[in-house]
Amino acid sequence: MTLPVPTLDHVVINARTDIDGAADTFRLLGFTLTERGYHTLGSMNHLAMFGTDYLELIAVPKDAPPDVRPDVQTSPYGLNGFVFGTEDSAALYAALSAAGVNAKEPREFSRPVRLDGGERQATFRTVSIPEGDTPYGRIYYCHHLTRDLVWRDEWRRHANGVVAVARAVFVHPDPAAASQLYARMFGADAVRDIESGKRVVVAGTDLDIVTETAARGEFGDGMPDAAGRSTYMAVLGFRTTSLARAAGVLKQNGIPFAEKAGCLQVPARAAFNATLTFAE
Repeated sequence: MTLPVPTLDHVVINARTDIDGAADTFRLLGFTLTERGYHTLGSMNHLAMFGTDYLELIAVPKDAPPDVRPDVQTSPYGLNGFVFGTEDSAALYAALSAAGVNAKEPREFSRPVRLDGGERQATFRTVSIPEGDTPYGRIYYCHHLTRDLVWRDEWRRHANGVVAVARAVFVHPDPAAASQLYARMFGADAVRDIESGKRVVVAGTDLDIVTETAARGEFGDGMPDAAGRSTYMAVLGFRTTSLARAAGVLKQNGIPFAEKAGCLQVPARAAFNATLTFAE
């Protein structure tokens, strides 16, 4: 069967039980957020929508039982999800299984969306890779059955000028070994050598898998708190239409940042334990 072409659907910041804090932080960073959504799985979220991908802030209620989204409750704060796109979750699952990828069967869930015409259900099917195969965070595919309820123009305008997710950086002690999963998922041509590790080319987004030493060499003390982990999702890079516009928002809202190598870098301590970059 034909392997899927890698495309990015969205990335996920884990707020655990502090969805209010995460929403406040990312609004100060210049993102327009959707109204809070409530999944049938028991979690809740806000989205920052871009051209063809988006950022999701996810959490559970503070009084949620331990069996409600344990993947959210037990994971550290910060970047913990990288989600690929698919238009046919059943065919995707079959193709991944044939390629020897240990994927879970499609799971469907939904959340209500309030629009001027009333309330409708945004519905999704996801195909996940077991966490044992991705110890740095959650890797899965998302099949949108109601795309018109998610990608809406009124949610795509951001004060910081962001239009896309351009990069993600994962820390791993053996980037070559970690990249083998993506070679099985998308074919060997999707994985490239870079000076500090491996790169998975995901349409317009670079997924870089590098060592801790390499990541700290690039981002210094702006790196996330690893919380004792040897492998984790560390950095999100955004593409903006105006670096000056993004810098203006950060300055106005008191967000610390550094200008380095043609981009703005926001330390993880100011962005819910995820290092952020903005570049044109």
